[in-house]
Amino acid sequence: MPSLCLIEDDPIMGESLSDRFQLEGFDLDWHTTAASAATALRARRFDAVISDVRLPDASGADLFADLRRDMESIPPFVFVTGYGSVETAVTLLKQGAADYVTKPFDITLLVDKVRQVVREVPSHALANDTAEESATKGQVAGGRLGISQAIRALEQQAPRIAARARTVLITGESGSGKEVLARHLHELAHPQEDAPFVAVNCGAIPETLMEAELFGHERGAFTGADRLRKGHFEQARGGTLFLDEVAELTPALQVKLLRALQDRRVRRLGGDVEIDVDLRLICATHRDLHALVQAGRFREDLYYRVNVVHLRVPPLRERAADITWLADRMLDQLATSLAESRRSLAPSARAALLAHPWPGNVRELQNRLERACVMTAHTTLTACDLFEPDQETTSRTEDLPSLEAFVAEAEASYLRAVLSRCEGRVGQTAALLSISRKTLWEKSRRYGLRTQD
Repeated sequence: MPSLCLIEDDPIMGESLSDRFQLEGFDLDWHTTAASAATALRARRFDAVISDVRLPDASGADLFADLRRDMESIPPFVFVTGYGSVETAVTLLKQGAADYVTKPFDITLLVDKVRQVVREVPSHALANDTAEESATKGQVAGGRLGISQAIRALEQQAPRIAARARTVLITGESGSGKEVLARHLHELAHPQEDAPFVAVNCGAIPETLMEAELFGHERGAFTGADRLRKGHFEQARGGTLFLDEVAELTPALQVKLLRALQDRRVRRLGGDVEIDVDLRLICATHRDLHALVQAGRFREDLYYRVNVVHLRVPPLRERAADITWLADRMLDQLATSLAESRRSLAPSARAALLAHPWPGNVRELQNRLERACVMTAHTTLTACDLFEPDQETTSRTEDLPSLEAFVAEAEASYLRAVLSRCEGRVGQTAALLSISRKTLWEKSRRYGLRTQD
């Protein structure tokens, strides 16, 4: 996603440009003064800058000159100027500015100019990005996590957390997507590295084997240890160790985990050498760790050690906007894995999905869709394919959305699908839908859509 710095003190103009460029797929940072923009431009790398010539605390020309003087390289500048300042803009072009537009201007023209400027930025210009900047601007394999406000809030926090936090606690109900979020953080932190991601379910390993699984063992450490084995901590060095259901660890293992986190070293069973383990630890649980601490079932010192950064994944029933979004992506994946044409959802199926309370969360949604794809021959899935008539349904009539809400969800889903098919090209999308670009823009703002969705 191209990153763009907007410097505009007019709130109406600034909001319009901000909304439009975000709709066009830009990661936009808006500033209203030259001073705040200068701080941002010195702190992180942008692919392009749009700057008004007249600013409340300095001129855009002075800002441009100061940055050229103080910095080794700066992003290309596109200036916005009044008709009477065209001469100034021409002077700026001679000094190295990329382009300019005069007020009043067509926003589409400005978008095209900025796109052209971004395409001309050499790829090596990003070579010196810091880890945090790369994580903030990078795209994670597998796409976004969802479209609901709750999930978008998590995604906004994720790049900074991935770049800075060494220990993260993720809570949420079983099947809500805690491991998906953990992998998202891992991929943000290691966008171009083959770093390991090691996932361990602490509740699935017998207590007698857990210590050896986590820390490894030397040959002969116990009966049956016929060879040296590296534990999960060693396997995850340089990457991420994900401990799911960490609340299931015994008190003895909680002590050993605390020591490993404090020292960033482990010792294999039967060994006498401490091994450095530089990694990111992400713990997850569906239980209330604070309540377990108060009950004396989870160590308080370990609780504060793993709870440095806490992220809560809401259950699927609290983020209805994600239900059909996830279903559409799961159907894409199932078509690939089953080597068959993609199934679609009938309106009755979409309504049934929205009405169901999803006690099993995302895992249940995946299960129902996969079963329907395996058991049915037709290409359009109905409500009966997902929820059998003779099955005691957990759907409740009071959970049914209103007609207005269902129509809005269907319209948003269709807009998202057409934008995706057109690879985010607003003009082509509007033409296919037989609506104006302005109408598409307004609808996208209403439903919180962006071209990368």
